Amino acid sequence: MKRAFSIIVTLALLAWLASDQRWKMVGDAFASITPGAFVAVAAALFVTYVLRALRVCDEFREDVNGRFGATLRVILIHNAMINIVPFRGGETAFPILLRQVFGVSIVRASASLLWFRLQDAFVVGVLACLVWPGLHPALRAAGIAALIAAAWYLPRWARAPHNWTAGGRIVSKLGKLRDIFTEATGRSRYGWWWTIANWALKLGVQGWLLAMLLGTSFQTAFPGAVGAEAAAILPVQGVAGFGTYEAGAAAALLYSGIAMKDGLQAALALHLFILCSAVATGAIAWLFPSKSTLPETPAAGPARK
Repeated sequence: MKRAFSIIVTLALLAWLASDQRWKMVGDAFASITPGAFVAVAAALFVTYVLRALRVCDEFREDVNGRFGATLRVILIHNAMINIVPFRGGETAFPILLRQVFGVSIVRASASLLWFRLQDAFVVGVLACLVWPGLHPALRAAGIAALIAAAWYLPRWARAPHNWTAGGRIVSKLGKLRDIFTEATGRSRYGWWWTIANWALKLGVQGWLLAMLLGTSFQTAFPGAVGAEAAAILPVQGVAGFGTYEAGAAAALLYSGIAMKDGLQAALALHLFILCSAVATGAIAWLFPSKSTLPETPAAGPARK
């Protein structure tokens, strides 16, 4: 059902683009951006990849052992896979690459990835409550308070003593997963700071590019960038995020007085730029393989007499 919905959303966006030569309008939007601005945006996006790599280095510092270049390569390839593999399939690249390069178990890496995504959702959710146009102050405050409370409570719930492992087969397995998740929530020293820094820069640069594409102010465009990323966190996505990303941006921009058509076109141009950046950096990273830290199988020694 989710896959069918994803395909329908993406096809709807493509059908909209195919009508009235809207692809040409997207190209015209790019033509208004100077090469220097493109370079600045691309450089800022690369810094966000660096921040994510630092986050992983902090989380798996004992396994990474200072190999920042190898960690950055994992992030770049994972980021590219997220953007090109449909139905969230690219997420599997993260635990697989950590296993191949650093010897981290698939279960442990997957638990950490889940915590990373929850942290992302909490930070983007708080920002959405802060900047979403037209939101009543009481709802804004309630949403922020609820998200902060959930972010504070979830790790503490996970670390609380439990007897799930003494239950039935399914409950026992859930208990083991809870213990692994507990470890993931407490392993990183500066996880929240890396997350906030990453999203502050990422959304800021996306808002800046969106403002240039729309020919409007940063204050007007920034909620569109937040709306796009908030939609991108949803469990159901269009293929490569197309459709849901643009709809989230256009919905937020409507409250800022930007017409739906203009919002969709600018959001698509922004999405294409981010996609190209992710694929290009991921492809470059793929060309430079990292040496695995997995122990090699020892050679057979001479037979004892």
